Amino acid sequence: MTSMERPMPPLNADERTTLESWLDFYRTTLAAKCEGLADDRLRFASVPPSPLTLLGLLQHAAEVERNWFRRILVGENVPPIFGPADQPEGHDGGFAVSAESSYRAAMQIWQDEVRHARANCAARALDDTSPFMGGEVSLRWIYTHMVTEYARHCGHADLIRERIDGVAGV
Repeated sequence: MTSMERPMPPLNADERTTLESWLDFYRTTLAAKCEGLADDRLRFASVPPSPLTLLGLLQHAAEVERNWFRRILVGENVPPIFGPADQPEGHDGGFAVSAESSYRAAMQIWQDEVRHARANCAARALDDTSPFMGGEVSLRWIYTHMVTEYARHCGHADLIRERIDGVAGV
């Protein structure tokens, strides 16, 4: 199914390397689930009654990258990518696929958000915190949350992809 090499997380590494490696593993997994399909297949909600699509999952991944690593971690005031700018602060939807949505554009946006995330995390320690919901959230917590976010959605993507063309796993 894929020409992408998934980076196997190291079996014995420090905490930061472990968290970053698992996040990259799942980022690559999501991208691999989309690889090789035409836009119409990426837009196809193949697991009724769910409206989830692979393109919607990719857009959502871009939104959550932006939300956690730009808005929350560094306090950057950036609007939602795939929705109206007047949506609530912290919006991380992106699931809805518009007529203008394309895999090529969504992939580029997602890759740009991943680059921002890596840059924003590079100079921070796992214990560094940012204001969140009346308290403080650590980079460690954000990494852990993002690993689980991607893992959950990679499971969705696997089911969607299997229903589209029979390809499972990766």
